[in-house]
Amino acid sequence: MTATGNEDDERNRDTGDRPDRRDTGDTGDLLRGLTPQVLGTLVRKYGRFEGCEDAVQEAVLAAAVQWPSEGVPANPRGWLVTVASRRLVDQVRSDRARRERESATAAAEVVPEGVPDTDDTLLLLFLCCHPALTAASRTALTLRAVGGLTTAEIARAFLVPEATMAARISRAKQRIRAAGSSFAPPAGAEREERLRVVLHVLYLIFNEGYTASSGSELDRPDLAREAVRLTRSVYAQLPGDGEVAGLLALMLLTDARRSARTTAAGDLVPLDEQDRTAWDRALIDEGTALVKSALAGPALGPYQLQAAIAATHADAVTAADTDWRQVHGLYLILERIAPNPVVTLNRAIALSEVEGPEAGLALLATLDADARMAGHHRLLSVRAHLLEKAGDRAGAYEHYRRAARATASLAEQRYLEGRAVRVRRV
Repeated sequence: MTATGNEDDERNRDTGDRPDRRDTGDTGDLLRGLTPQVLGTLVRKYGRFEGCEDAVQEAVLAAAVQWPSEGVPANPRGWLVTVASRRLVDQVRSDRARRERESATAAAEVVPEGVPDTDDTLLLLFLCCHPALTAASRTALTLRAVGGLTTAEIARAFLVPEATMAARISRAKQRIRAAGSSFAPPAGAEREERLRVVLHVLYLIFNEGYTASSGSELDRPDLAREAVRLTRSVYAQLPGDGEVAGLLALMLLTDARRSARTTAAGDLVPLDEQDRTAWDRALIDEGTALVKSALAGPALGPYQLQAAIAATHADAVTAADTDWRQVHGLYLILERIAPNPVVTLNRAIALSEVEGPEAGLALLATLDADARMAGHHRLLSVRAHLLEKAGDRAGAYEHYRRAARATASLAEQRYLEGRAVRVRRV
């Protein structure tokens, strides 16, 4: 960074953003929510995504260090915009080639006097899904710039080294700059394509928040909340889009189970063993209403179908009341319109409830040759579960142990090891 904490404090006084002593326990959540808004503001003003993203990250780092001890400013967004803008000035001044560009210098010399109330998060999402980028780069950049995931977390999601992912994100920012993209909403077919990628990215962010890919905790509620917030932003702009409504419904119906899916010690509780009275009924009611409106539209997409499946589970007072035939039928449709090995995996679970574990195991066997699922802990754990139901305790024990070794989540490891111990004792 180019400025010390004391210098930033002096700048706060210059802009009138006096720190207050509000509760700083949620500083991380506050910064995560403000980051895409601040980045959108800077990109709209300066038009240099790569430099703005770096400047915002430096401002966020300064805030993460300063705010917990000195207090959150009265106008935290304005503080971040001001500090990030000055970081951008420093960047431009340190680069002779850029300094020689009159327009860039003129823009950089102006620090915003006021911060508009406009939330440019949706436009920023579209920018991160620029057609000049590959699908993988779009997802990675959006996770970094808008979702707030670290480069290391994104690297784990893509199963590549952190250095590789850092280079990929850097190249993505450079390509956006080279493409000369404007900070304006796309139109026509381009808009539909970018929206599809945006929804997929938000889906990935939520999944990482609901079930962390690694670490000691089962979930990361801050990421899940941010995914819901961003999806609400998209829905507010596109309330008539069935897939947007479906994705928001899916998130709400899934997140409604959060308080019931772990014990007091943080251990995982599977769906069929959860206390359903602990589910959040307000989220379920909102999600169910969204599902009904989404399914009433002319088109049917994968998020709408997944939301319908989640709503079917939410309708069941107990696990035994679940309408598994309906769940299996919905998975059949989903498998037809959006074929995916994970969909087949989930259909195998539903099929086992309808026709017995042997039928589910036979369907799982069709995934053994799929390179995407080879050694995946989900495939191993589902097979272990169905083997246990079929009475093959030795096979179930072996697959539970293999699944535990295949996941990087310590919470899932504990659960799977516990299942292995239990099946061996029976």
